[in-house]
Parts: sequence; structure tokens; C-alpha cells
Amino acid sequence: MARRITGPLADFGSRDLAAAGGKGAALGELLRHGFPVPPGFIVTTHAYRSLLAETGLGAAMDGMDQNMRDGGALRALFARFVMPAPLRTEIGAGYAALGGGAVAVRSSATAEDLPGAAFAGQQDTFLNVVGEEAVAKAVADCWASLWTDRAIAYRQRQGIDPREVTIAVVVQKMVPADVAGVMFTANPVTGERGEIVVDASPGLGEAVVSGRVVPEHYVLDRTGRIRSFRPGGGEVVIRPDAGGGTVEQPGSRSPVPSLAVDQLRELADLGRRAQEHFSRPQDIEWALAGGRVHVLQSRPMTALPPQPLRLNPVQRRVGPFFIEMFQERPYPLDVSGWMEQGILAMLHRMAGSVGVRFPGVGELLPEEDGVVVQLVPPVPRFTFRTLAAPLSLARRARQFKLANWKNDSRFTTFLEQVDRLNARDPEPMRWPEVVGVARESFATMRGITDLRSSYLPGVFLPMLRLRLMLLLLGRVRLASALVAGAETMTSRANRSLEQLAAMVRADPGLAAAFASSDGTALLQLVEQDPSHAAFRAAFAGFLREYGNRETVSVVLSSSPTWSDAPDVVLGLVKVLLGQRPATADQTGAALAELKRHPLLRFGPVRRQVLAAVDDARAGMAFREDSHFYATKVIPPMRRAYRELGRRLVAAGVVDDVKDVYHLRFGELEAIADDSGALPASVRQRYRPLVQARAARRRELEGIPLLDTALLFKDRRSAAGVLVSGTPASRGRAEGPVRIVRGPDEFGRLHSGDVLVCPYTNPSWTPLFQRAAAVVVDMGGLGSHAAIVAREYGIPAVMGTGTGTGILAEGQRVIVDGSAGTVSGAE
Repeated sequence: MARRITGPLADFGSRDLAAAGGKGAALGELLRHGFPVPPGFIVTTHAYRSLLAETGLGAAMDGMDQNMRDGGALRALFARFVMPAPLRTEIGAGYAALGGGAVAVRSSATAEDLPGAAFAGQQDTFLNVVGEEAVAKAVADCWASLWTDRAIAYRQRQGIDPREVTIAVVVQKMVPADVAGVMFTANPVTGERGEIVVDASPGLGEAVVSGRVVPEHYVLDRTGRIRSFRPGGGEVVIRPDAGGGTVEQPGSRSPVPSLAVDQLRELADLGRRAQEHFSRPQDIEWALAGGRVHVLQSRPMTALPPQPLRLNPVQRRVGPFFIEMFQERPYPLDVSGWMEQGILAMLHRMAGSVGVRFPGVGELLPEEDGVVVQLVPPVPRFTFRTLAAPLSLARRARQFKLANWKNDSRFTTFLEQVDRLNARDPEPMRWPEVVGVARESFATMRGITDLRSSYLPGVFLPMLRLRLMLLLLGRVRLASALVAGAETMTSRANRSLEQLAAMVRADPGLAAAFASSDGTALLQLVEQDPSHAAFRAAFAGFLREYGNRETVSVVLSSSPTWSDAPDVVLGLVKVLLGQRPATADQTGAALAELKRHPLLRFGPVRRQVLAAVDDARAGMAFREDSHFYATKVIPPMRRAYRELGRRLVAAGVVDDVKDVYHLRFGELEAIADDSGALPASVRQRYRPLVQARAARRRELEGIPLLDTALLFKDRRSAAGVLVSGTPASRGRAEGPVRIVRGPDEFGRLHSGDVLVCPYTNPSWTPLFQRAAAVVVDMGGLGSHAAIVAREYGIPAVMGTGTGTGILAEGQRVIVDGSAGTVSGAE
């Protein structure tokens, strides 16, 4: 199949991506399985490769930088070539077999219409092409569109090597559409899988996907019944303005739907079938002609949010705790390594000791395409063992005294194991040995898990006893303040930071460096200036002692520790250089108030109450310090990961060392290096996997792991809304309005502006890499602008109708892409 120049569309299927490209493979697959796809043929990727070889285009391109942002020189090469006669003859034969007449000529690159990268509108499509010569030219123009500036920029964002991309072309009979549009088999804004969203407009569907009309907007249930309907408007109308130029305005809206009930049901049925066939939600272009529905394209939905959660009271209560730990989306290696075998294993072991079971990591952090899509607050499940929990806790509290936990032989063993891990240099090791360092880190972590299982009952029971005493004394409100003064590794680290700040204040040269620099520049001054040797030594000592502290979350091994990000620590020192504000000693005041209680005049009562305070503080210190020591295994684990990443870069598997986190721990374990170097098969197997996961992760950048509105009361109000439209890409952003009415004004956009425009097409999408949000008079969910905005993760509101007329240049606004509103910013 891969060596054919052309072939009937029905000869291709999902396994023929390399020959037919994403669009062609999907259409052929659908046609072979009975979907109403217009007949056509495919000019295969072999034709494109043959063209490059036979015409000398390939050699000319090899001498150019195919990664350059300006693809004009590459396109100029295509403009000058003459299509070889045999290739032109085959294209003519395929066109004749269709019976001639009008056809649609569509680009079908091998990297498009894939999970995580839709390439919506990045290559060209030509409609109503008539005649053999015109078809051949359209095919050539499709090939050249592989090198448009927007396509090059899109591939760079997706991390796709241009030398790995080739292109096929689909030629199909043109459907004289009465009504056409797009259909999403899941709600692209909310993620609701129980809804089908249809955008429709009279005429060709290109008007819908290009954003040139405000389409009719249907939200259907899975059977095709209408849940909501919004009428659409006509195509953009060109009118003269007062200055002698032209202005584009939307046509009037029609309240009468273009689609009948049975047609909506047929569309819904086709959408369900396509989703079931491809095993994922689909973005489908369709056309209705002569009462018959035709499927023109089907591709995986990109930037699709996860299914909205419906939390029960328990989940709403525990949710804030978990979302605090997951401020960043975990990588596959985070989940399968440190979390599953380290920190969450500790949670499961501790809960299991009292008969409580927590859901597995797959339920807590469900994945799609190997990437975590959301955080589902867990609901603990109690077992019969839970009934015996009070006795178990009391027994352990008596057996394991908190004051002695650092004398426990298990703690001593843990520290010795950490020292051994830190002494191991992964660079000269073989691959399995480096992976073994990470696995030893997990095993070492179990020492802290055992200690916590034994000693944590001594935390809970003293706190419970103190609260009961304070309740009897009428001083429950003092509980939090009383235990806040516990001495911990955190408080020691903070004092050490204060000492570093004092060194800076005492050294005029060092103080000047901190005043004039920050970040990397400040770090370089500290590390390189000979006059800062004393501070440098003290700083190095601080990092040796406390450098295992996490910067973002204890559950994320992908995030740097203080040792990995010393500039972060210097930033803390810089903060501490300022004047310390006056503060109240809440712990001292609470203890003084407690001691003044009349009942504490009696010696036995006083001793019991103050002992309860000390025990509760010791419990708090144990909980904090055992957390701190647990992170001691993270630095050697991260060093092992970095070494694995370095070798993957050398083997061409990944482009950056940190990309190792896109792989699962089991996948790293499965790699062998018997010869001392990674074989080529590792690159072939894992590079596409890493690229797909990276693309999916980029899709989700603007989608939170958990919508905090589910946990906290939503206080948004309709007051202050300036314009509204279709919610097209979720998120919330603030910035100044920049009205851009056409491509000649592209240069007016500044980074962080809210782009407000009358319409968009694919040539506008590079602006989205700089805009804070997009607000468009025209367009709907299926427009290229909406699709790419969701992939870039910026808020977008489409179909406002009058946004460019109401919003003023430079006005600060808040764009809520989830609600479809633009409000004034205070």
C-alpha cells in the first residue's frame, strides 16, 4: 500500500496512516465500514516522496533549514517545479474514475488528525475544483501547504520534527451542501460526554470551520434530542465605512433551525458510531445534500476537557487537601514512580493499618493517552478492621513514644540507606543499575512509612486528649495556637534562611548584588564572585542540610528540590532582607491565657494540661519532620532520572532531559542496553509515545485538574458583563483589549493583550501564542480559531457579534472562556 501513487479511498484504513495521512486514513476507514463518505481517491505520501526525489526538490530542501519559521523559500521551490508526467497521469485517471466534475482536494499530512494534535486548518483544502489540470494544481498546492508559516509554527509547538512529516492528498466528489457544519461527540467546552454539539449553517461547511459565520448551535443528548438551540447568523457582510474603506459585520440571525428532528437524530447516530469505532470522541465535518447526510472528515477531538465531576459531600471535604498537593499536572513518571511506589504507597499502608482503603492511583488521577486528565478526590472505604482501629491506635500509642522516634533503629537504618543512595554516582552505571537507584529510593521510603504507621497514633491521641481538656476548660479556641510553636525541621530551615539574610545585610557588596539582581543572574554572582566566598560556603551548607525540600509539591518528583533550584532559595533570602513586620506571639499568648485559667492553679491539673500541650506539639513535630525526612530520597531519585533522561537525549528518544518524565517507570525498566548504548529500537518505540503524551499535555494546559467551583461557592455575577458569546475555550484571563481587524494589523498585538477581532482563519492562529485571550465577532466551537485556542490553552469567546464595536482599544477586561463572557476589570 505504501508504494502506490494513488488508490481508491476505500482501499485505505486506520492502519494506512503512513500512506494516506490522518484525514485519508480516517475517511477510508469510515467508508469501508458503511459510513456515508463521498467517493474519492488518495494521492499517497509515496507520490510526495517520489516527487521530491524525481524533481530534485528533496535535494534542494535538504540544503535548507526546514525548521525555519519563514517557509516562503520552501514554498517557492514547489511553485517552480513541473509535476512529472506519470504522476499527473495517475491523478488524472483517479479524477476520471470519479466521473469528473467538481471535487474537493484536501491535505492529509501524516501528523494531522491525531490525538493531541488536530492540525486544524494548518494545511490547505480546495473546494469546487473542476478539471484535470485544476485538480493537479490543487494537489501541488496541498503539498506546498505543508510548509506554510502557520504549519511550521504549529509543528514546532507540537515538538514534531519536520523531517518526519510527509503528506498525502484526498480528492473527493464535491457535495453540493444545502446545510453543513461540524459535530462534536462530546461537549468541547465542558467535557460532558453525554452531550453532542452540532454547529450548522446553510451552504458549505467551510464557512463554519473558518469562523466566517455565526452558526446555528445545537446541544443534543446521545439520542439526538435537542437540549438547547441558539440561532445562527448569515455570512460576514462587507459594508463601506465612513472613511471610504470597508467593515465586516455579521448578517442577521435566523430563529428557524436548518436541521429537522430526524436529521439531528441521524447526525447523532453517525457521531456515536464513529466514536465507538475509533474508541474516542470525534470532531466530524458533515454536509446535508438532497436530504442525505455525508461525512466529510472525522478526527479525534483535541483539547477535550475530562468528564465533569459531580462530587459527593466527602469528596468536597477532602478535595481542598488533595488539590493543594496537585498544583501542577503530574507526569506519567510522577504517577508510576514516586507517587505509586512512594508517597501514595505510604498513604495506603497507613490507612490500611486501621482498615481504611483508599482508591488506587488510577482512580485518583485518571489518564487519557497516558496523561493525567483530572483529579478525583478520593472517598475512603471502611472495612471490618476499622472497628478494631481504636484498640490498634491505642496499642501503638503506648508502644511507640514520640519522644523516642529518632532513636528507633528503623530511622537510623533509613538515614544510612539515604547516605548510600547519595554516594552512588549513576553516570558510570549500566541502564538497569540506574533504574535500580530509583527503585532503591522507593524501597528506602518504606522506612519512613513504617515509622509513620507506628508513631502517628501518638500524634492523634494526644491532640484528641488536649482538645477534650480544652473543651472542659472552655478554651477550645486556643488549640491551634498552642501546638503551633513546635520545633521542626521547617522552623530550623527558616532560621537558617534568616541567618543567610543576616550575612547579606552585613556585607555591603553582597547586599548590593541582591539589590541589583535576581534569579539566574544573582545565582551566578553568588557562585562566581570571589568576594562572596563566606556566603557561598554557608549557602552550600544550607543546601546540604535542607536541599531535599520540595519546591512545588511532595507528590511531584518532576518538580525541582531546593538543591535543584538554588535561585529559588536565593529569592527567599532576598525576601527576608526586608524589614520584618511586627507580629504577635500567638503561641505564647495562648499558653499564657491557658495558664491563667483558675483550674490550672492546682498542680496536678496544671501538669496534666501542660503535658498534653507538649505531647500535642511533639506530635505535630513528628508529622512535619517525618515528611521532611521522606523527601530525603527525592534527590538521588531525581539524579537517576536525569541520567536516564541524558541517555535518552543521546539516543534521540527525547529532545530534553526532562522529557524522561513523559515515560512510565515500567517503560524505563523495560529498556535494555546490553551493548552499553540504547539500540535504535528504543527510539522507534518510545519517541512517538513521548511526542503524543507531550502534545496531549499541552492540550490540557488551560484545563485545571479539578474545577475549584465544585469545592467552593461560585460567586460570579452577571453584573459587569460587556459582551457575551459562545464559550469556546475555557479559562479566565485579564488584559488590555487590542482590536485587530485584519492581517495588516497583526503587528499591533502585544504579548498579554486580549485579541478582539471580527473573524479569524488559520493565518490568525500564530497570534494566539502571544494573546492572553481571544474574543471574536464570528465563529463557533468548530472554527479553527476555537480548536487552536483550546490546544494553546487560552480562553476564547466566539460569536459575540458586536465585540469589536463595544470593547474599546486599551480597555482592561476579564475574559471568561468557560462562561462565554467579557467583563470590565476594575
